Amino acid sequence: MRLSRRTLLAAGTTAAGLAAVPSTAEAGTRLRTGFERLAAGGYTPLDGQRVGIVTNPTGITRDVRHIVDVMHADDRVNLTAVFGPEHGFRGTAQAGGSEGRYDDPATGLPVYDTYLKSGRPLADIFTASGVDTVVFDIQDVGARFYTYIWTLYDCMEAAQLAGKRFVVLDRPNPVTGRTAQGPVLHKEFATFVGRQPIAQSHGMTVAELARLFNGEFLTTPVVLETVLMSGWRRSEFYDASGLPWVPPSPNMPTADTALVYSGTCLFEGTNLSEGRGTTRPFELLGAEGVDGSWAAAVGQLELPGVHFREAYFAPTFSKFQGKTIGGVQIHVHDRAAYDPVRTGIALLVTAKKVWSGFAWRADNWIDKLTGSTSVRTMIDAGATADEVVAAWQGELAAFRSVRKEYLVYR
Repeated sequence: MRLSRRTLLAAGTTAAGLAAVPSTAEAGTRLRTGFERLAAGGYTPLDGQRVGIVTNPTGITRDVRHIVDVMHADDRVNLTAVFGPEHGFRGTAQAGGSEGRYDDPATGLPVYDTYLKSGRPLADIFTASGVDTVVFDIQDVGARFYTYIWTLYDCMEAAQLAGKRFVVLDRPNPVTGRTAQGPVLHKEFATFVGRQPIAQSHGMTVAELARLFNGEFLTTPVVLETVLMSGWRRSEFYDASGLPWVPPSPNMPTADTALVYSGTCLFEGTNLSEGRGTTRPFELLGAEGVDGSWAAAVGQLELPGVHFREAYFAPTFSKFQGKTIGGVQIHVHDRAAYDPVRTGIALLVTAKKVWSGFAWRADNWIDKLTGSTSVRTMIDAGATADEVVAAWQGELAAFRSVRKEYLVYR
């Protein structure tokens, strides 16, 4: 990974101090999102522009109005198009789906589908829409394999190809921005669950990621502006924000889900259930034939900040649909001490030891999620969780060094 200062030239900030780092005087004020600051400033960065916005159900105001509805009703901004990601703009599609091209019944605005589109085909959509500026406002959850950050990356690249400006409205990282954790993606494993070499738990906001993407990964930087938050601190979890939680996707129902997701989503790469089809996805894990020995085995590791309970559940869809299966429920009791990625690895290691039916998905999806073959092959070779975690520390240190150049909050 190369360290570049191109963002100093290409990743602009908005006028009138909207993108300034929060000052000491703001420390005690309630958090204001990028959209709140944009609206409070009269949408000045969008003056004279035909605007299209990439968003989903998380693009809301503090009183849960959708920002598309708010902007459409405001004469100060010329909103002319909406671009929907995975699950769709209004959120009607399940995982791996989107809403397609349609006209939004509430506003009459044309809605274009961006899901699984990138490069020139996505640039052509931006061109056909007739917009001058593409705005991005989606709540992320802090994990490399959560696809909205790669929608951000793809849209930035496509906006550059189409000659459009790009504006990112920032929101909190719900699991804090304290540090980055986990393995770093190897480029040969790039997919839509990881386009570029960043850590599994990146510890950045979407505006910070946009600056990093522009400075490190885009061949030609897009004309980028970021409208940052005020009043957010890197150590804060989502409940400190005072903002309502809207599920960014159907299986991300609460901020508690986001807390564990960057570790337990790895079970998508196995034949165990990751809890889809339950009320506690990614907190409940299990399979047929698993009993209390798994909770006992992982509990003996005394991982910081977390307890494990023997649990039985019957998913209503996805793996083991309609079958009662055994496994564990994760109970995080100290968020500050908890390391979701290390915990996810420990759960994989112990599951393989106590359940004879354990298997990786036949397509080695685990390699796409972790970013290389290392986790899978080390676990298969009998490595401990600590040995697996130790193996990625060098690449993680290198990413952290690059990452710190793009952090804009304290």
